[in-house]
Amino acid sequence: MRILPFLFPRYTWQKSKKDKVVYLTFDDGPIPEVTEWVLDVLQQQQIQATFFCIGDNIRKHPAIFQRILAEQHRIGNHTFHHVKGWQTTIEDYIANTEQCQQEIVKHHKEGTSLFRPPYGKITKKQANYLLNQGYEIIMWSIITKDYEAGLSPQQCLKRTIKRITPGSIIVFHDSLKAEKNMKYALPLLLEYLKKEGYSFATL
Repeated sequence: MRILPFLFPRYTWQKSKKDKVVYLTFDDGPIPEVTEWVLDVLQQQQIQATFFCIGDNIRKHPAIFQRILAEQHRIGNHTFHHVKGWQTTIEDYIANTEQCQQEIVKHHKEGTSLFRPPYGKITKKQANYLLNQGYEIIMWSIITKDYEAGLSPQQCLKRTIKRITPGSIIVFHDSLKAEKNMKYALPLLLEYLKKEGYSFATL
């Protein structure tokens, strides 16, 4: 993982290390209950995060998407169907990304300039096209692996805390697959970060 930022320097992997600030991100929503639970926790803690949304989930659950916007969180494009770049032609990948952007614009006229490739997998041609269109490709410095069934909630939290540094971009998933681990790890991580003097910002 440490070598990837050097191999792909045009992607954003981490923010400035000067201040004790971290960047919470959530992938794959919005969906009922799970995304709503995340929003409740963030609202209680007065924390803003960045949500990389799947276009089809925005289409299915517009009220939850509107709540994300109303509570001053940042939005990112995560394609319309959560497509894997390595297995998709550039034409289909760009079309899927643009379809997601169109869905975002229906509810948020500014759209978004943030893009995160599903699975973190994107070809050089796909990335170059999006970068040239003005997107910032957001990767991460910490992926919680909350979606891994073989990882216990305690392990999920422990491995995340171990990797925290100023400027970390942290990935959780507001999805059914990640729900168990995420619901355990997120509140305890927020408690830890606040205790250690970290603040939170959107991308």
